[in-house]
Amino acid sequence: MKIPISQRLLCCADQVAQGARVADIGCDHGYLGIWLLQEGRASYVVASDLREQPLQKAVENSRLFGTSDRMEFHVADGLAAVDPDSVDTIICAGMGGDCMAHILEQAPWVRDPRYTLILQPQTSGNDLRRYLGERGFSIEAERLVRDGGFLYFTILARFGGGTPLSPGEQYLSKQLLESGSELLPEYFDRVINALTKTVEGIRRSKKEHEKLSYFETALQELLEMRKQYDSP
Repeated sequence: MKIPISQRLLCCADQVAQGARVADIGCDHGYLGIWLLQEGRASYVVASDLREQPLQKAVENSRLFGTSDRMEFHVADGLAAVDPDSVDTIICAGMGGDCMAHILEQAPWVRDPRYTLILQPQTSGNDLRRYLGERGFSIEAERLVRDGGFLYFTILARFGGGTPLSPGEQYLSKQLLESGSELLPEYFDRVINALTKTVEGIRRSKKEHEKLSYFETALQELLEMRKQYDSP
C-alpha cells in the first residue's frame, strides 16, 4: 500500500541519513516516520505530537503499514518525551519557526553536533534562522520544494560553528542561495514582496515601530542579493 506522503515531507525525508534513529516532532498522521521505515532510510522512529487525536491516527497508520514494531509514540510538548540517547536525527515540520526555536531552546541536549536537525517551518522562517545563528547552530544546507501551490524550505542544521546572521540572511540564507534551486527566483519574489508590503505598511501608519529598521535592512539586503543573483 502506497503511503500518501506530501512533497514537502518527502523533502525532509530526502535529507535523513541511511539508518538514522529519528524523532518526528509534531508527527500528525505519522506518514513521514512510516515512509522512512518502509524505505529503509530510518531504523527507528520516535513520533510525538502535542495532541492525542492525531497521535492516535499515527498509531493506527503504523499498524496499517506494518511499522509499529519500529516506532514509539508520545503525547508530548516538543522533545520532552524523547530520550537523547535514543535518536540522532530530529525532524520538525508543519509548525512555525518561532515554535521550533522554542522547542529547541527547551531541550538543551540538542546543542551537540551528534544530532542532525531537519527543520521545515511554515511561518517565521526568519525567526528560526536567527535563533539558530544566535545559539551556535550552523546551517549546512537548505532546499526548496513546491507543494500545493506553496513554497517550503527545509533546513539541515547541526550545533557548532554557527554565527549570528544579518537580517537579510535570516530571510534567505547563504546555503539556500547556493542551493541552485530552480525555485529561487520565485522565492526571492515572494519574500521581497512580503517585506516590501511590511515596510510600506509600517511607514504609512506613521507610528513608532521597533522593528522597522530591521525590516528595512532585510529588504535592502535581499534586493542586493537578487541583483547579484540575476547578474550574468
